[in-house]
Amino acid sequence: MKPKSFEYHAPASVDEALAILRRYAGDARLLAGGQSLVPALNFRLAQPAVLIDLNTIPDLGGIRRHDDRTLRIGALTRHAAVERDALVERHQPLIREAMPYVAHPQIRNRGTLGGNLSHADPASEMPAIVLALGGRLRAQSADGERWIAAADFFVGALTTALAADEMLAEIELPDLPPGAGTCFMEVSRRRGDFAMMGVAAVVALDANGACTDARLAYCGAGDGPVNAGEAAAFLIGGGVGEADIEEAAALAQRAVDPLGSIHASKEYQRHLAGVLTRRALRTAVERAHGAAAPIGERRAS
Repeated sequence: MKPKSFEYHAPASVDEALAILRRYAGDARLLAGGQSLVPALNFRLAQPAVLIDLNTIPDLGGIRRHDDRTLRIGALTRHAAVERDALVERHQPLIREAMPYVAHPQIRNRGTLGGNLSHADPASEMPAIVLALGGRLRAQSADGERWIAAADFFVGALTTALAADEMLAEIELPDLPPGAGTCFMEVSRRRGDFAMMGVAAVVALDANGACTDARLAYCGAGDGPVNAGEAAAFLIGGGVGEADIEEAAALAQRAVDPLGSIHASKEYQRHLAGVLTRRALRTAVERAHGAAAPIGERRAS
């Protein structure tokens, strides 16, 4: 199929893009990587009157350190660039581990982090990752900008807190807590398919092996990324043994509310949440033990 006819704009600056977006608010769509939007246009699931191409704007991409405490990623940064970036590998290993699960290399070469997050597909990996990492997202409009916590950004399936005249400009990710280990796992029918269930785990341990911080976030688990806060909180304060992991997995299974599909029933998806939680927590704890050990005693992970 072919898309319905639309008016095309290729602005040279963010200000110009935002002015056009304000002028046609509600009738315009922003084009970043196009890996989700273009198929929707072709199937006429999306029929905007105006398409605003952001690829002609030079300063919407890039990865940088900010105040030596956070990593900031421009919304137009390609998945492939995030996957290969040394700063991401050093400061956000959870993203580095999860990125190969995002579709296929050809799509990662064009798809953007900002476009992916703005699309807010419930099965997508990166919304769950940003949620687990406690990220913030900078929304920009012709009137100014505002920061939105990841927990407030994802409203529902394919729906975010962005207003009709706002665009996602940047993603900010705080550094992991000291002694943190991370892990991402998912199950899909084939490599690159949408996840039937995926989990992002963060576990931080002190030098005595006690858990000081824990996060669990899921994709394919509801109408958006799901934060299993009760399951994560259960782990804090203890040594995260096998019994603790089993209880956290049971709490996580109750926290998720998968939609079910022709590929996996709700019951099977909930079962996967438990299995993946146990596996991811074991791996994150093992990595955290290495991170929490004195430098001369750290184990490879």
